Amino acid sequence: MLKPLNDYVVLKFAEKETKTESGIILSSSDQDKPAFGIVVSVGPKVEEIKIGDKVIYQTYSGTNTKIDDQEFLIIKQEHILAIYEKE
Repeated sequence: MLKPLNDYVVLKFAEKETKTESGIILSSSDQDKPAFGIVVSVGPKVEEIKIGDKVIYQTYSGTNTKIDDQEFLIIKQEHILAIYEKE
């Protein structure tokens, strides 16, 4: 497992939606926005974000890495824009 330092967060990429609830198929450019991820690990200086949160982050932020055939994004907390909470 990756253990981030300071205010870094490790994300697992969330599955991208390929169609809307009403059945509209999204083009690949529509699928690129927004960037969603699931938090798998947080550094000791991270506040408000916890493991398991689904977050929206700035596109093109962070560093991609692949470990044991799984892709992760290591990103600074400040590049996370919101926590998605389904009602």
